[in-house]
Amino acid sequence: MKTLHRQNHHFGWDRSLAPALRIAPGEEVEFEVLDASGGQLGPASSAEDVARLDFTRVNPVTGPVYLEGAEPGDAVVVEILDFAESGWGWTALIPGFGLLAEDFPAPALHISRYDARAVEFLPGVRIPTRPFPGTIGLALAAPGTHSVVPPREVGGNMDIRDLTRGSRLYLPVQVPGALFSVGDTHAAQGDGEVCGTAVESPMRLRLRLGLWKGAGLKRPEFELPSHPTTPLETKGYYVTTGIAPDLMQATKDAVRGMIEHLERTYQLEPALAYMLCSVAVDLRISEVVDAPNWLVSAYLPRAIFV
Repeated sequence: MKTLHRQNHHFGWDRSLAPALRIAPGEEVEFEVLDASGGQLGPASSAEDVARLDFTRVNPVTGPVYLEGAEPGDAVVVEILDFAESGWGWTALIPGFGLLAEDFPAPALHISRYDARAVEFLPGVRIPTRPFPGTIGLALAAPGTHSVVPPREVGGNMDIRDLTRGSRLYLPVQVPGALFSVGDTHAAQGDGEVCGTAVESPMRLRLRLGLWKGAGLKRPEFELPSHPTTPLETKGYYVTTGIAPDLMQATKDAVRGMIEHLERTYQLEPALAYMLCSVAVDLRISEVVDAPNWLVSAYLPRAIFV
């Protein structure tokens, strides 16, 4: 098995980047991945360090890998095999970033410790460890450097928490060799990653890269080996909703309702409640057919409170 070390990283999708590694379809590669801050935050960091982040160094991805035989119209088949987690991670409120940026203008930082089973977010708040790469994708056909921050048709910063061990992702190829890169590993996240960060954690991950000739996909698709819900059903859920003629507004209102619930029920201060929503609460679009209003629900698993 080949290894691609963390120093082989870059900060944007660019078809002109020289490959850091060339492999044949079906080969396994171990990737060393920096955390989303690019090493600027660590276990001893503070909110002041968040305020000083150099955004030219955030969200690095390890790569690119040239997959022999990959051509536009094909798809790279990414099998996610395993992770070696670091045992610590951070969650932050970054001014100007996140679903409720207007409600939380000040920087904040929370450090979590975790093992293979659970993230200890707070004493008495344990979230199942469920590692996955938040950013995983290919180079675009358009020339120049393209930001890693938004998701794109070739993948990228998708933050799909279900892309963990045993899942299989299909990415549309736009350039010869595909130029695959991966980064932004998380130890846990809720669907939505509402504050803009999950439990951000450096890791090593092992992938197998295959090739689907002539796939003709327009956007990423993926397969899961089992039900995607984490094992948290034993104590049920508390759910808040947002109802509005705009899905984004409905989403914000659902999360605001959950923050209020965490404040009054668990005495969490608002910034910490917001970060907990980002790492443990799952957003669902409950309906988009009953005009003029749409409904978004936010699901809090009660089992995280031990």
